[in-house]
Amino acid sequence: MWDSFWDFIWYTLVVFAFLAYLMILFWIITDLFRDRALSGWWKAVWVVFLIVVPWLTALVYLIARGRGMSHRAAEAQAQARQQSDDYIRSVSGRSSAEQIADAKALLDAGTIDEKEFAQLKAKALG
Repeated sequence: MWDSFWDFIWYTLVVFAFLAYLMILFWIITDLFRDRALSGWWKAVWVVFLIVVPWLTALVYLIARGRGMSHRAAEAQAQARQQSDDYIRSVSGRSSAEQIADAKALLDAGTIDEKEFAQLKAKALG
């Protein structure tokens, strides 16, 4: 496959450059579709140029819109974190003190007896 050590080095550099371009391409496409200020026509123009003149278009995009890429990525990350926190809060339930207070209210109302109250308290604390 390789006639010399330098063929192997050249092959390694070509593979590295190709993988680096693929990563940049996916970042650019992700950023294009994340940007709400850019119209659909401009997004299509960028994608066409990424296909026709890939390296030059990627460099122009990174120079022209690189600062905005980081802001949009940070906003997306903050939004994902907020959604995750909201979900965790929604499924985490109530605290032990709230559960014991509810059980005490049921005991005071006569709905449950002391034995059931002790079980609910043990469950909340356990």
